[in-house]
Formats: sequence, C-alpha cells, structure tokens
Amino acid sequence: MSKRRKALTPKQEKFCQSIVAGMNQSDAYRAAYSCEGMGDATINNEAYVLMKSPDISARIEKLKLPIAERLGMGLEDYLTKLITMRDKAREDATAIKAHELIGKCLGYYVTKTELTGKDGAPVGIKIEKIIVDPDSNT
Repeated sequence: MSKRRKALTPKQEKFCQSIVAGMNQSDAYRAAYSCEGMGDATINNEAYVLMKSPDISARIEKLKLPIAERLGMGLEDYLTKLITMRDKAREDATAIKAHELIGKCLGYYVTKTELTGKDGAPVGIKIEKIIVDPDSNT
C-alpha cells in the first residue's frame, strides 16, 4: 500500500514549478518564498531541505514527465543519442562532454555539498522543545 502524499502549499508548488522551469534550488526558493533578511547559506539550506522532501521530489518528477513525453524522448532515447554523439565526436572535448552527460544521467556524478560553521567548525544546531499545558493559564 502506498503512502498518500500531502497536498503542497502554494509556495511549495511555486518552488516545484520554478525548478522545472530551469532555476537552481536557491533561486527557486527565492522565487517562491519571502527571503528578506535571509542569508545565502540559509536560503541554500532551506532549498536543500525542500528538495529532500518526498512530496516535493515526487511533484517535480510529475511536472517533468510531460516535457519528456512532448519531446518524445525518454531517458533511454537521450542516452542513445549521447552515446552516438560521443562516438562520432571529432574533438576530444566534445566526446568528453557527451561522456560526462551520460555519467550524470546514470547517476555516476553526485553533487555533494558540505555545510560547515565558522572556520570549518561543525554547524551548531539547537533544538528546543517546549511543552505547553493546555489547562495552564500562563
């Protein structure tokens, strides 16, 4: 049985639409959310967290599907064309770029971002739990 996905908020939907339109994660976050007073690192982190959400990633994949269908090109077609381009390339740089794109499609290249605190120290995280008694008058 599959888990039921929650409906996205209008801001989350705007974020997804912006990603599919070609924006990077941070710019898509800026387009969808009010970022006044937020630093670049905070925006980058918030965008990263959003992208890790199963609901967000599922919506982005769903939005991308019609694009591939309209183009009549699935992943297999794309890879086949890249391999043909690589094999026919007259210059090493062109062949290398095609080979790189093939690797990215197959997941061989992973973009890894490490967040560190000041002077390379670990990022400090503070979690605070507040327990409220509903019967209390305070």
